Amino acid sequence: MGVSRELTYQRYESGRLASVTAPVAAEALVRLHVNGRELAMLMCSPYQLDWLALGFLRSEGFIDGPADVRRIVICPSNACVEVWLRRADFEPPTQRVITSGCGGGITFADLTAEAQPLASDVVVSPQQLGRLMFAMQQTQRTRGVHTAALAEVGGGEERLLAVVEDVGRHNAIDKLWGCCLSQGIETRDRIVLSTGRISSEMLNKVARMGAPVAVTRTSPTTLSVALAQAWNVTLVGYTRRDSLNVYSGEARVLVELE
Repeated sequence: MGVSRELTYQRYESGRLASVTAPVAAEALVRLHVNGRELAMLMCSPYQLDWLALGFLRSEGFIDGPADVRRIVICPSNACVEVWLRRADFEPPTQRVITSGCGGGITFADLTAEAQPLASDVVVSPQQLGRLMFAMQQTQRTRGVHTAALAEVGGGEERLLAVVEDVGRHNAIDKLWGCCLSQGIETRDRIVLSTGRISSEMLNKVARMGAPVAVTRTSPTTLSVALAQAWNVTLVGYTRRDSLNVYSGEARVLVELE
């Protein structure tokens, strides 16, 4: 099953009722097992589950990279992912945080812990961010899902390096990092874009990726803004082709006033 599935439903429009067959976002409960023990249950788009598992384990600090993973097996039904680490002493943590948002995600990270501010020479213009957000949205194949992307800027140009989709905004960021880890794409000094709200745990994932700029089409939260300020992450919201809001790290956004 991919990011969507064809369903037949009734559509009312202009006083008429008609039968329509069109894609609907797929969603499933997927159990993540590590070394034979259940770590988490994820409500997600049931595809690219190897990227999701790899990115989740990396963003939560359970692994440092793909070299720590011996094997990833996706069940034939897509209902579970079995990850086998090279270390045999893995113990699933007992404390977890149910994150904000529809469906919610989970995190084991301590967002109150001290973190070193990100140092980066990356600078970007509002026009570049607007074009990147537009380009990312143009890749979206199905309504009802979130998109996340990694981008780079330089020499007055910008380009998308990786784009993923998932029904969960948290999952999309994890899946993006898993994609980059699998394909050897560097995430440091890059830009992370999302169609979803950037809350505190999502900002934490971006910071762990070493990305100094986080961009969303919607809004951040007060805690994500506070963390972005503490961690020196440039946080940009309500990004359109001709407007955006900069909530922290405004020195990285180069504006030429008319």
